[in-house]
Order: sequence, then C-alpha cells, then structure tokens
Amino acid sequence: MEDPVIAEAYEAGARTGATPMDTTAGAALRFLAAATRARSVVEVGTGCGASGLWLLRGMPPEGILTTVDANGAHQEFARGLFSRAGAGAGRARLIRGSAHEVLPRLTDGGYDLVLIDADALSYPFYLDEARRLLRPNGLVVFHNAMAGSPEPDGPLRAPDPGETAVREVIRMVREDESLIALLLPVGSGLLAAIRS
Repeated sequence: MEDPVIAEAYEAGARTGATPMDTTAGAALRFLAAATRARSVVEVGTGCGASGLWLLRGMPPEGILTTVDANGAHQEFARGLFSRAGAGAGRARLIRGSAHEVLPRLTDGGYDLVLIDADALSYPFYLDEARRLLRPNGLVVFHNAMAGSPEPDGPLRAPDPGETAVREVIRMVREDESLIALLLPVGSGLLAAIRS
C-alpha cells in the first residue's frame, strides 16, 4: 500500500479489532466517491479511519465527511490520521454515539453518499435512514454485502442474525423501484444503490 496514512489505519484496525475493509473495496469506495463528486458524505462506523480516508481521497477538496462511531478511542485515532492526511476539522466531522441516535438528527436530503460499515444487524434501519438522508441521485453503500458462511443454510446451520439482516437489506434494495443497485464483488462485497 503506497499511502502511509492509510497503511497506518489498516495496521491500527488489525491491532484493535476494528477490521477495515479490504483495500480493493477501499479503492472502489474512493472511485464511487469521485464518480459521484460526493461533497457531503455520512459514514456509519469510523473504526480507525481507513474507509474515511478512502472516501476523503475520492471527495472533492471542499467535501465534508461526517463519520459516526460509538468508540471514542477509535475516533480519536482516526481524527489524527484525517488531520495528517490534510482533512482537519473543516473536512471531517466525527460524531461519537450510536448511529441509531445520530442518523435521525441529520438533515433530510443533505447528503450525496452514505456508507454503512458497521453493525450488520441494523442494516435495514440504516437503509431507511439513507433513503431519507440522500439527495436525489445520492448513493448508499453497504460494506460486507457478501460476507457470510460458505456453508448452505439447512437443518444443521441457520444463518446468524447479521447474515439475515444483510440478506434482508439486499431484498429491500432489490424490491425498491426507487433504487438502482449494483453488487460489487470486491473484498467482502459492496452493495451500492443510487436513489432516483
């Protein structure tokens, strides 16, 4: 990995258990942010800052990233990396708290991109919030859309609740005619959907 700040985020994530997305998924995320010229982005799951750095790398210089996480130590680490990467307080707004409490307080239709990178059990709730938060033609991206056991479901194996929630959000996206969706098979999968 060429970028030493992103490399540090990956090392810290591995060390602390805040596992960052695969670098190929990160590069795809950067591409999506750049392709959509996302100026206002919300991220659920700051972790140690890897996905936020990928987003910031793809956003225009005036873009603002709002990232939400309940873990204050991870956020403080990410804040330092964002600053070292040239994205200080004016470009990165870190909110400590539960996304269930924070997202409903954010502005309706105020965001170009919403990244969901934490708490798979809440993916259906996050989809509902993303629909409200996104501007027309805004993009929601769910990380870990292909994560799960390679074993088929059956009498000896039921999916865990996180897998069930991911499957539910995939179904919700597929059935929502106001969304144009694409499953990107990078890393553990990115489910991207444009709000029409």
